[in-house]
Amino acid sequence: MSLAVFDIGGTSVKHGIWEKQALSEVSAFPTPDTFEKLLEKFKQVIDAYDRSIEGIAISSPGAVDQIKRQILGISAVEYIHQRPIFDELEHYFGLPVTIENDANCAGIAEVGLGVGKDAQNIAFVVLGTGVGGALFVQRELYKGSHLFGGEVGLLKSQNTETFSLNGTLVKAANFYSEQTGTQVEGKELFALKENGDPTAAKLLDEMYQIMANNLYNIQVMFDPELIVLGGGISRRPDLAAELSTRLFDSLKKEGVEAIMPAIKCCKFQNDANLIGAALNFQQK
Repeated sequence: MSLAVFDIGGTSVKHGIWEKQALSEVSAFPTPDTFEKLLEKFKQVIDAYDRSIEGIAISSPGAVDQIKRQILGISAVEYIHQRPIFDELEHYFGLPVTIENDANCAGIAEVGLGVGKDAQNIAFVVLGTGVGGALFVQRELYKGSHLFGGEVGLLKSQNTETFSLNGTLVKAANFYSEQTGTQVEGKELFALKENGDPTAAKLLDEMYQIMANNLYNIQVMFDPELIVLGGGISRRPDLAAELSTRLFDSLKKEGVEAIMPAIKCCKFQNDANLIGAALNFQQK
């Protein structure tokens, strides 16, 4: 089976071919400003493939309602929401179409073929500009009563702000810029810390602790055996160990260190959404 896979983002749409359980021909185009233009770009991509396409698998922002066959909620790509998008795509292309939320797709990739392939209950946490996630119970995606399962970016700990607003590397860099007047990107904070900058060291320590506090909340509420970390910061080889140490200390303080999960960084990085969209198609 050959699938055309797409990952719709606010600035670009990634795409590729999925066949024989492998992703290839990955590329991208700027996100169009209308639904009609999106259809045209999809068609151009599919027509350019030198093989027969048997289905279309899509990773998308928003809450995807499989029963209503619509994408609910809001995102930077406004025109994909609140419309019969499954039916429109299937009618336009004459092919079966599946759509799933982007964080869910990334989680599906890691559970199906990545670091979670041997686990049963998994929490997937995306640490990007904001924070997203997905939950898996007995390896099945748990979406919740309102399609809101896994929205860990809205967790609150130690203050009134959400995980997404005060617990990411992007936010730590913003705080550094506000406090010092020097504009930096997130990855530069680590270099500043290594060069002895006390402000960078303090902000990174606070960021890690906020992350660990929220992982604590996930663990005592959901009790997964494995927490998978995604997003740009997951490329840091020390991230899983750093958060494991802090989470264990928090659990031990409450006398529940026996429920400590494994923490691993994701395998597929930027390709996770595309791979997960393809696996979701196969599962459906």
